[in-house]
Amino acid sequence: MVKLRDLEYLDAIDRYRHFGKAAEACFVSQPTLSGQIMKLEEQLSLQLVERHRRNVMLTPAGEQLVLKAREVLGAARVFEDTARELLDPLSGDLHVGMIPTLAPYLLPHIMGALHQKLPDIRFYLHEKQTRILMQELNEGSLDVLILPWLDDMKGVERYDLFAEPLDVTVADNHPLAQKEAVTFDDLNNQPILTLEDGHCLRDQALGYCFTAGAREDHRFQATSLETLRYMVASGSGMTLLPRLACLHRHHDGARYLPFEQPQPTRQISLLVRPGYSRMACVRAVVACVKQQMQDII
Repeated sequence: MVKLRDLEYLDAIDRYRHFGKAAEACFVSQPTLSGQIMKLEEQLSLQLVERHRRNVMLTPAGEQLVLKAREVLGAARVFEDTARELLDPLSGDLHVGMIPTLAPYLLPHIMGALHQKLPDIRFYLHEKQTRILMQELNEGSLDVLILPWLDDMKGVERYDLFAEPLDVTVADNHPLAQKEAVTFDDLNNQPILTLEDGHCLRDQALGYCFTAGAREDHRFQATSLETLRYMVASGSGMTLLPRLACLHRHHDGARYLPFEQPQPTRQISLLVRPGYSRMACVRAVVACVKQQMQDII
C-alpha cells in the first residue's frame, strides 16, 4: 500500500528539483526522503526520479504519477478539512496565498484583527506570484488567496474585499509634485517605470497608463514596489503604486498623488475553490478583512 507520506515526497521532489530542498520542505532528512523514494520505486517497479549530481527530475512515469499523487493528497486534505469543520469550523490551519505587491502592505492592517477574532485558526502565509498561487489553490496546497482580481481568473469562487486605488508616484521635485491630484492628461507621453514581467500589477498599471498616452520606460524594470519607489524618489521617472503602499510615507523623496475621477483601482478579492469544505471559516475571514479595511482605504 502506497503511503500518503511517500506521495508528499514525490510532490516535493517535482516542485524543488533538489533532494535537500525537498527534504527540508517535508521536515525530514535527505537520506530519509531519498530512501523512501527508492522504496516507492521498488514497490511500483518503476523509476520515478532521474538522479544527477547537480539536480534531479522526474522520469516520464514520475511526471504522470505525480499528477495522480496531487489528486490523492488533495482528497486527503479535503477529508481532514471536513472532519475539522464538523468538530469546530473556526479552528485548524488555514494556508493563505498573497502576492508580493499586496502582502507586506495589507498584512499589518489585518493580521491583528484576524488573530483576535479567530484565535483558534493558525494562519500560514505564502507569498508568490499570481500564476503559482492559482496553481497551488487548484491543487489544494493553499486554502484561499487574497489577490487583485483579474478577468481571466476562472474556476474559483470570488469574495470582494475592497477596491484599492492606484496613485501616481513622482519625485518631490517633479513638475507634477505640486498638484493635489492628477488627470489622465498629465500622463500623456510620460515615461512610466514598471515592475518586471510576471507581476499582475504591471499589466494593470500599464493598461491605465497606455490609455492615458504614457509610454513604458524600457531602461529599467523593478522586482518590487520598494525598488520602484526608490527609483522614482531618485528622479528616474514616475510610476503607479497601490494606495496601501503609499500610506504613512513621509519624507522619502516621493510624492503620492491620487487621480481626479475616474480613479484607477484594483479590486482585492478572496478566492477559494468551488466546493471548499470550510466555508464558515472563509466567511469569517472575509467579514473580518472587510470590516478592518473599511476605514483604511
